[in-house]
Amino acid sequence: MAKKDDMTKKTDAELMKLVAETRAQIRTERFTAAGARPKDPSAVRKFRRIVARALTERGVRKRASTQNAAEPVTAA
Repeated sequence: MAKKDDMTKKTDAELMKLVAETRAQIRTERFTAAGARPKDPSAVRKFRRIVARALTERGVRKRASTQNAAEPVTAA
């Protein structure tokens, strides 16, 4: 599982790739679970948490960049 410190080290492109791959895994888990008992019943929850961590990190970066751009530049 990807932890918070791993998310901060990834680039934006890597984060979005992780989100896409993890969402595909969630989809696969859901459809395989519909036919029979899943091997790991909590797998979908774990994947959703990874997606949430990645999207949260992306949002934090986006807010930080807009705040830095909005701050006035003062001449010293």
